[in-house]
Amino acid sequence: MLLKIVYDMGLMKFMDCFSSITHARLKDSFIDDTDMLYFIVEENDIGKAIGKNGYKAKMLEKVLNRKIKIVEFNPDVLQFIKNVIFPLRIKEIALVDGYVEIEVYDSKTRGLLIGRSAKNLHSLELIVKRYFKFNEIRVL
Repeated sequence: MLLKIVYDMGLMKFMDCFSSITHARLKDSFIDDTDMLYFIVEENDIGKAIGKNGYKAKMLEKVLNRKIKIVEFNPDVLQFIKNVIFPLRIKEIALVDGYVEIEVYDSKTRGLLIGRSAKNLHSLELIVKRYFKFNEIRVL
């Protein structure tokens, strides 16, 4: 089941501010459980959105007074997940019987992906389920 996307006035203001500063094509924006503000940009617009040396991203954080994460959308679920979890490095990612399986190099990366009480993993699932249909994400 894909999640229904709903915007409130506060989020619309964040989206307008993002568009006016970066001039990147914005696909979606939302706030997750950890109070992180996500901006999903269209393919090939990530450079325009972040700016040289991260200038635009830093300016956005300062103007909005929030932690933000800018993610490039990709129609391939596996590449999109890689984009969301960047800069974490993973060994392999695969879609097996409706489950996304992520194999990691070490326990530190595994811990960062899962988070305390699986908070990060749950947040990742909610983000990806906004656009793609699958059962759950498993970290191996």
